[in-house]
Amino acid sequence: MTILLVAAGGALGAAARYGTYSLASRFLGIAFPFGTLMVNVLGSFAMGLVMAWVMNKAAFSEEMRLFLATGFLGAYTTFSTFSLDVWQLYGKGAYGSLFLYLSGSFFCSIAGLVLGLILMQRYLDNI
Repeated sequence: MTILLVAAGGALGAAARYGTYSLASRFLGIAFPFGTLMVNVLGSFAMGLVMAWVMNKAAFSEEMRLFLATGFLGAYTTFSTFSLDVWQLYGKGAYGSLFLYLSGSFFCSIAGLVLGLILMQRYLDNI
């Protein structure tokens, strides 16, 4: 049963990743890897929300954590694609974009996680 929960979450996460990436590419272009950056930042934010809920509510089941955190968000975030994007920017000699992408991915993803944790904690403190 556990593997099915992770797999179902993963399938939905992969579809959501594709949708986010496609929309970002369509509206922001493909010269800079905006899609991957958006997915990683949004995924980190969502992970902060989920983990804050898990840490504060016993009613949040292990099955739901596996479905959301391991399955959905594990498939939604794309650090393997991130690595490829870094290598491609380096290979093109696009060092300014490479620095912006690396620093934006790192700092914004961590900020998204922290923001998600803080917002969920405040929400949980008020219910």
